[in-house]
Amino acid sequence: MHILDIIGNSVRAKASLIEVSIVENSSEDTMVLRVKDDGCGMDEETIQNALDPFFTSRKTRKVGLGIPLLQQNAQLTEGDVVIESEPGKGTQITATFSRSHIDRPPLGDLGGAISLMISGNPQVEFIYRHLLDDEEFIFDSKEIKQVLDGVEITEPGVVKFLKQMVEENLQELGVEL
Repeated sequence: MHILDIIGNSVRAKASLIEVSIVENSSEDTMVLRVKDDGCGMDEETIQNALDPFFTSRKTRKVGLGIPLLQQNAQLTEGDVVIESEPGKGTQITATFSRSHIDRPPLGDLGGAISLMISGNPQVEFIYRHLLDDEEFIFDSKEIKQVLDGVEITEPGVVKFLKQMVEENLQELGVEL
């Protein structure tokens, strides 16, 4: 859910490219989630406010729990969240977790999350990268759209295929969902 929340922020920031990466390192016992976009970016004050659960730039509600909850979950595993951003140049959010910590949330339905973000935002290009030690899986929506050759990426059969493809590749890597 953290990934979908941050991606929602990126889409609202008018990003045309969103890169999601998860890097798991068994020997260092770390898992790093990074979401980078080319959206409108944030100034220093907005970055500080983004970590405040009682701040949101949205007009539909008065609290913004997404990034503060991500930070809390990271800190529960002896990790943290770092936000780097510059107005007009985009934002990068990096959350570091202790990989084996009992309080680290499970990765969950990554295939569903990836296929949902792509089908729900067909105007945005997505790159998803998952690295587990020395093994890597990369998913690039631009490449997928080229292979589809005119078939919409939002077609239900395509969305189902994307979900299965991500799940199978993550299983091959040995990712524990």
